[in-house]
Amino acid sequence: MQQPYGAPICELRGIQMRFTGPKGKVQRVLEDIRLEVRPDEILSLIGPNGCGKSTLLRILSGLLVPTQGEVRHHGDKLEGLNPGVAMVFQTFALYPWMTVEENVRVVLRARDLPEGEVREKAHQAIRKVGLEGFEEAFPRELSRGTKQRVGVARALAVDPEILIMDEPFSQVDALTAEALRAEIMDIWADKERNPSAIVMVSQSIREALLMADRVAILSGAPGSLRTVVDIPLPRPRDSRSPEFMKLVDHIHDLITSAELPDVVISAPILSASEDDQVEPLPQVQSADILGLLEFVEAQGGTSDLFQVASHTHVPFERVLTTVKAAEMLDLVDTPKRAVLLTALGKRFVNANMDDRKDLWRAQLLELRLFRVVREMIELQEGELPKEVLLQELATRLPMEDPEQTFETVVAWGRFGELFAYREERGVLTPE
Repeated sequence: MQQPYGAPICELRGIQMRFTGPKGKVQRVLEDIRLEVRPDEILSLIGPNGCGKSTLLRILSGLLVPTQGEVRHHGDKLEGLNPGVAMVFQTFALYPWMTVEENVRVVLRARDLPEGEVREKAHQAIRKVGLEGFEEAFPRELSRGTKQRVGVARALAVDPEILIMDEPFSQVDALTAEALRAEIMDIWADKERNPSAIVMVSQSIREALLMADRVAILSGAPGSLRTVVDIPLPRPRDSRSPEFMKLVDHIHDLITSAELPDVVISAPILSASEDDQVEPLPQVQSADILGLLEFVEAQGGTSDLFQVASHTHVPFERVLTTVKAAEMLDLVDTPKRAVLLTALGKRFVNANMDDRKDLWRAQLLELRLFRVVREMIELQEGELPKEVLLQELATRLPMEDPEQTFETVVAWGRFGELFAYREERGVLTPE
């Protein structure tokens, strides 16, 4: 069982974050976040893509200054970088021209430590994560899992009080992720050494429940703290136990009720004065949406979100994103945890391929983004360069990845034969 906590190491008090886009449009990213990081705990942050989880980590570490609110470190207002924090990034962030040992030593030298202490602390961190024998290897010679171990070693070398991890296992295979999770848990469990606390972003509910003492659930647009769930299960945890599965179900319900509310929200019809506003697209392929519709139709036109994930062996977060995309196109409805085919969804799934394409195209044109793309193609006399559209996407959707949005626009538009993408010339043209 969990032990009583002392005073928090860090506190986020009323954190708000705003970014200003190229045309001066203000994007609200985080709204009134109040959260503590306590000693001897693992705190996991979960929530939909774009809800500001990574931004929150950077504010906690002092890499970003919030627009409003403050970070407290042992009761004092944080000014500059957080001295008790080290960070493990999702994309490894190693210096390619440095060996494993040099990548670890560089953060120690930045603290102006004596060279002997730098050497000893680097060796200790490398041993701690099982990288003995790899000291002279370069990142290009390492597997993805080994690269992430280097990132962990580099973070642990500075004896952080809080270890911050931004989706640290998302870039490695499942077996490697399992091993890394176990190693980090072992390191954290050794109370004679730092880190005292771990704050991690996860896209896996199972991973969060296996590791965390508390799970903070964020909602999107803008990111806000929906609730914090205490995890009272003793360690090591059995992911097949009834108690564990009950918590999984509870977290599913909390996320679903936040991201797929039972209020029908149609795509906004925008006036000319709101011309720069378009809808961000869930990053899923049309084939994923078709697969979801066909699965639900095979279940009699209705299914449960958890059932979809369980039967299709697709991660719950991915299922949730696909359902949001299908709902955006008015092909499904989502009362509570159910996924129901709408009348249009039933017509679509039972239609032949040509009729499916016609229905899909009609639904795309209900979305402002696709009307904008079609208008831009016409204005460019039938050939819209990719770079021009990327620039437009970056301006209109400043918090989205323009490349990813472009890929989704092309995939959805191609399926509906709304336009074609001539990859050899990098232009969109009428179909």
